[in-house]
Amino acid sequence: MLGIVSGFGLSYIGKARSAASTDKTTKISGGDSADVKETAGIVDKKTFKDSAEGTIEEGGDKSGEGSFKLIRPGGEDQTAYLTSSTVDLSEYVGKKVRVYGETFSSQHVGWLLDVGYVEVLK
Repeated sequence: MLGIVSGFGLSYIGKARSAASTDKTTKISGGDSADVKETAGIVDKKTFKDSAEGTIEEGGDKSGEGSFKLIRPGGEDQTAYLTSSTVDLSEYVGKKVRVYGETFSSQHVGWLLDVGYVEVLK
């Protein structure tokens, strides 16, 4: 009986999360011919309060913080280091995007952002 109830509860939570997430695929002109998602992730601006715009590059800080970086105008000290368990950021390398996420404390970089939602800017 407990297994049935917990299974139903997990199923309900999964459906609620998928209803709140978005995953649109759009062909972006320029660049390669691969499909790039226009938006991806979980639309939850209460959790993902922080946002930034820039171009995503592969590779984080040499200390190991972040898997990607967001290159922003104003020089290297404006770079945001990114990580995400929600969005595959490798699909957006070289693209100008707006990311929404939650700032984490960092020992080595100025801004470490856990990305929950991405929008490709045109």
